Amino acid sequence: MRTDLQPQGYQGRKQSKNRLRSGLLAALLLSAAAMPAAAQECGGDFEAWKQGVAAEAKAAGVGAAGLDALEAANIDDKVLARDRAQGVFAQTFIQFSNRMISAYRLKQGAANLKKYADVFARADQQFGVQAPIIAAFWGLETDFGAVQGDFHTLSALVTLSHDCRRPQLFRPQLVPLLMLIDRGVVPADVTGAWAGEVGQTQILPSDYLARGVDGDGDGIVDLRRSVPDVIMTTANKVLSRGWKRDQPWIEEVRVPEDMPWEQTGRTNKLPLSQWAAWGVTNPDGTPLIDNGLKAGLALPMGRKGPAFLAYDNFDVYLEWNQSFTYALTAANLAARLAGAKQFDPRNPETGLNGDQMKELQTKLEARGYDVGTVDGILGTNTREAIRKEQMRLGMPVDGWPTPELLGKL
Repeated sequence: MRTDLQPQGYQGRKQSKNRLRSGLLAALLLSAAAMPAAAQECGGDFEAWKQGVAAEAKAAGVGAAGLDALEAANIDDKVLARDRAQGVFAQTFIQFSNRMISAYRLKQGAANLKKYADVFARADQQFGVQAPIIAAFWGLETDFGAVQGDFHTLSALVTLSHDCRRPQLFRPQLVPLLMLIDRGVVPADVTGAWAGEVGQTQILPSDYLARGVDGDGDGIVDLRRSVPDVIMTTANKVLSRGWKRDQPWIEEVRVPEDMPWEQTGRTNKLPLSQWAAWGVTNPDGTPLIDNGLKAGLALPMGRKGPAFLAYDNFDVYLEWNQSFTYALTAANLAARLAGAKQFDPRNPETGLNGDQMKELQTKLEARGYDVGTVDGILGTNTREAIRKEQMRLGMPVDGWPTPELLGKL
């Protein structure tokens, strides 16, 4: 059940969960309403900027402990370096997933599903999120709690909020973290990932406040040390992003040599009967069985690579992490933990290296496409631009960048 986020070691009577929820929401709303205009700005004099954040936090009800922690926070250059060097997402889906879906994670995942079966069952009953979903995030994020990160969380969020690259992603997390610190839920020197997440499934402070669940009934929501708290809170977070109870997320399929490729893509969801009519089958070649749901056809490495039906629940993975490669890997690990076989990599067409990808993105930008940053990473915007150019050029529309496409541009 959802309980108060009490200080470590608290032994008193639990507060009303409804009072907690309303109190937290009221505090966050007050924070938004009372925020001084200057406090929303990034950059500039760091100490003056922190004073603006302090005024915002104080208006939201943060007391001396939280404000003192903010005063002691500093810019962490290592965080900035990490933010600008996410080269891991330049890997292809096959490369990334083969590395992340390791034998260790499959073995430990299966063991934890058995060890905490009763907690997973409660999470499924209460939130409708299947056990393998939670276990996959748990394994990918921290190897089931073993590697939770050693960055000073408050300084990390202060750094990323003051920096003007992506403050809109990190600034909303500052006041919730100060609330957690002020109430003694986490210590002022709490550590975690470089981007401000804490705990065994790397939860952001706003989700810690709004979605935290006391899974072991001790009156404390401890996402660093309590596995029941971690499992229940993770399920609550997944549900909050739009998870649909008892529905699938991805399903590996085999695609034919030719079909209307322009109809493919994660967002173009069609009945399974339509995919079957175009020759899409189960991996073993047996016909798809229409389950009454709609799904898009995801081709992470083009029409000659692995293929997956992506249902509405897969979109939740992209709410967790906007990288399509990470999201599909997490979804695939969950499928493996649920009993699916390793996917067939097939034989994708040769892709582009990092410099070629940057050249492609530069050419797409010159044609008026918004590809975000020219970083050599095949992100959502770049994939969509590729599809439009493939269609214009009369090429199979599968969103996969090839030397042939680069040459034609």
